[in-house]
Amino acid sequence: MKVIRITPRGYCYGVVDAIQLAKTIGKDPNVPKPVYVLGQIVHNRHAVDSLEQFGVVNLDGPDRLTLLEQIDHGTVIFTAHGVSPAVKARAVARGLHCVDATCPDVTRTHDLVKNLAAQGYQIVYIGKKGHPEPEGAIGEAPDAVHLVSTLEDVEQLVLLAGPVAITTQTTLSKWDTEAVIRRLGERFPGAEVYNEICMATQQRQEAAVAQSVDADVVIVVGDVRSNNSNRLVQVVQELAHKPAYLVDSVNDIDASWLDGCERVAVTAGSSTPSELTRAVIRHLEEI
Repeated sequence: MKVIRITPRGYCYGVVDAIQLAKTIGKDPNVPKPVYVLGQIVHNRHAVDSLEQFGVVNLDGPDRLTLLEQIDHGTVIFTAHGVSPAVKARAVARGLHCVDATCPDVTRTHDLVKNLAAQGYQIVYIGKKGHPEPEGAIGEAPDAVHLVSTLEDVEQLVLLAGPVAITTQTTLSKWDTEAVIRRLGERFPGAEVYNEICMATQQRQEAAVAQSVDADVVIVVGDVRSNNSNRLVQVVQELAHKPAYLVDSVNDIDASWLDGCERVAVTAGSSTPSELTRAVIRHLEEI
């Protein structure tokens, strides 16, 4: 059986930087201890667990402000997904040493939202409900930003008078957003579109679709909570019309998926540690 290694795949620079920063902070004797990460540093349990050996404690929950109440001293690291100004202010008020591991692409979106709101724009933010990235970005101007995820959300949207701007969660893709953006343009003619999709997400999805054409089946290595990993499975199924499966590790591979297959393609989400993907590739090559 031939294994097709889809490229690019796996870690993006924002994830690498965030994890390395957390490790450095954990090892630094001059940083107030204990060290906490406010939420998962990235959406992969293996990457999260790897920080324990550096004395870094991961707190997890749906609301960053609530999580902060569990910390009364030490250092808090803000994840790659970003946090709202209210979270940062509360951390300072609690006397915590703050370290920001926000991805630069996410920071750019925060700045955009803040600047547009200051100019009087009503901002439509296309993102995934319940995901920490929209939570942080919307927190820059909660009275001016409106979250939509689906076409149904667009139809129910009511905006105040004034200029309208449309922007996006960085970890979505053009395929996720094009129909919603098109309908928003119909409902709000003249709306300005600011596409904040990060290139790493888009490139990995485009590569997965293009390079799985010759495969019989596609294995995506990633955490079930990873939005970009789940989306890799979806674009392969919907656009390349190939069977695709999400696995957390080599242990999740079902042998029945490979029955009659001569070519299997492998890719990984941008928060997936490389060693997990290499283990999957080795296992498939041994079959």
